[in-house]
Amino acid sequence: MGSDKKTAIITGAGSGVGRAAALALYAQGYAVALAGRRSDTLKTTVDLAQDDGERTLVVPTDVSDPESVRNLFENTRNQFGRVDVLFNNAGLGARPVSLEELTIEEWQSVVDVNLTGAFLCTQAAFRVMKAQQPRGGRIINNGSVSAYAPRPNSAPYTATKHAISGLTRSTSLDGRAYNIACGQIDIGNALTEMTEKMSAGVAQASGDVAVEPTMNVDDVGRAVVYMADLPLDANVLFMTVMATNMPFVGRG
Repeated sequence: MGSDKKTAIITGAGSGVGRAAALALYAQGYAVALAGRRSDTLKTTVDLAQDDGERTLVVPTDVSDPESVRNLFENTRNQFGRVDVLFNNAGLGARPVSLEELTIEEWQSVVDVNLTGAFLCTQAAFRVMKAQQPRGGRIINNGSVSAYAPRPNSAPYTATKHAISGLTRSTSLDGRAYNIACGQIDIGNALTEMTEKMSAGVAQASGDVAVEPTMNVDDVGRAVVYMADLPLDANVLFMTVMATNMPFVGRG
């Protein structure tokens, strides 16, 4: 299946992995709707794409708010006619403090964005993808290597990323009858604004602090394009893309 005239929605498209995925999908010929809290960073992504306005749409969005999500999908469908790909990428973490120090507000804010936001966007995508002709589409969830192994002091983020794996499986199963495919990309140490601290060292399970290898975030963008471009009778259910030498597998 080619990319001509296909439309993708990317949440958290104003920076990091979301921006890299948006630019990679745009370069592949997709029309892209860019969602995020800040319109200025979304417009910067458009500027980097060098689009004349024909294949990009900026929609400031709070993914934790059902009405804001409804507006995102309605605007995208009105502008481009359909939704072929949703990349559930928006996410945040909490303070890296001991579990008992976290406030309920910190816990809830991470759950609201990382998990409830992905659910609300998935729900909206189902409604559009089931109704459009030809029917169907693809949903890609941004998991994390934290969906398999936590970092110290990361309970809210890690819990939501484990939950995303369950949402991915349920979405994949429930989408079968409607030609809706769903997969998850689990990313480790892509160099973004959020991971710049790794160059100075991050906490390890041993209690030590160590510098960790990173990879170019553009490689993640290319991986998202690969998943998005598959025909709907094929699916990458789970993909891990990570810095080769990061301390994820093995002991230590």
